[in-house]
Amino acid sequence: MTVFPLRLLLTISLLAPAIVYGQNEYAHGHGALEIFDAKGMQQTPTWVMAWIMFMAATFVVGLIFAWKHTVARWVVGGFIVGMIAAELIGRAFAIPPLSGYIALIHVIFWSPALYQLLKKRPFLGPTTPFSIWSGVMTFVILFSFVFDIRDAFIFLRHIL
Repeated sequence: MTVFPLRLLLTISLLAPAIVYGQNEYAHGHGALEIFDAKGMQQTPTWVMAWIMFMAATFVVGLIFAWKHTVARWVVGGFIVGMIAAELIGRAFAIPPLSGYIALIHVIFWSPALYQLLKKRPFLGPTTPFSIWSGVMTFVILFSFVFDIRDAFIFLRHIL
């Protein structure tokens, strides 16, 4: 594990009481400082929910390619480990599921997959189901990062 995730984990652990203390003041929704739970999903625009479903489906399709392609293993692994880490860290430090916290998890755990996709560029090879998926997956992560990076910074500013 690199130094950055350890520092981030330490910072979150030290500031978790402050985050939890203000939990009652958070609205439900999809904004960086809103709780994204079942109630938050109900208040989220239809296009955002459709994007989330498309994004999740794209990651799941990666399971088909994970047996033969290292890049797909990075993508699927980042998705699964990110979900597990978010849940464990959230429970351990009683962090509410703020959209900015979820965005931060995405940036941390999806970045290695994006690096692999951009470094190896399988989407530029011969047209195969894997190359098509890798192109769609690259777009999905890049598009998601447009929102996730912004929301992660808002969340970090809030807790720091």
